[in-house]
Amino acid sequence: MSRDSDTGLPWKWLLPTGASAVLAIAGSMDADLHWLHYLCKPLTTLLIAAMAWQASQPLPAYRQAILAGLLLSTLGDIWLMLPQDFFVFGLGSFLLAHLAYLYALTRHRPLQPWRWPYLAYALIAGLVLAVLWPKLPDPLRLPVVVYVVVLAVMAAQAAAMATRQAHAGALLAAVGGLSFVVSDALLAIDRFHTPLPYAPVRVLASYWHAQFLIARSVCGSGTAPR
Repeated sequence: MSRDSDTGLPWKWLLPTGASAVLAIAGSMDADLHWLHYLCKPLTTLLIAAMAWQASQPLPAYRQAILAGLLLSTLGDIWLMLPQDFFVFGLGSFLLAHLAYLYALTRHRPLQPWRWPYLAYALIAGLVLAVLWPKLPDPLRLPVVVYVVVLAVMAAQAAAMATRQAHAGALLAAVGGLSFVVSDALLAIDRFHTPLPYAPVRVLASYWHAQFLIARSVCGSGTAPR
């Protein structure tokens, strides 16, 4: 299959991806429609991956790393939606996804831990862990800490690049990283601390917003972070 021109590419994917996301969220909130959740949750992430795959990006290594992250995220989606408790497997899949995103973001610019986004995300990560820690089961403490650190570094790297590169790809990756932090913080608080009203809507909407923007950073000639 030939890849499409980037002109209008993300928007032709917006309707099917948005419809699939709405059906997945609806299925998560209604036991009679739960089969929709099982079908549409991984489908939504795969549609986002297909959008990134069809982009004609001049930095193929960046696109490949983002695609790897999206496919690993799809695997994480499947682990987390199963009726059995496969939380650790889902956490591991998303950890690898964030490492793939981090690899993409450091291909042409190394980590910049002295820049202010790293301090900001370190404070956010510390606050989230402080809230979760008293109610976090002992066997999950180390995996969760590792995951939170990697997620925070990925989001901080994206934000640090955006402060130096005021173009679409860098800004989209930065906002996508922030949305991922918001989504995972909501998920963790709902699961381990305090049940949140309309948690599936909040968690999944912010999650797919993050993934869409990260995938969108691949699209557009020469706009990917570098």
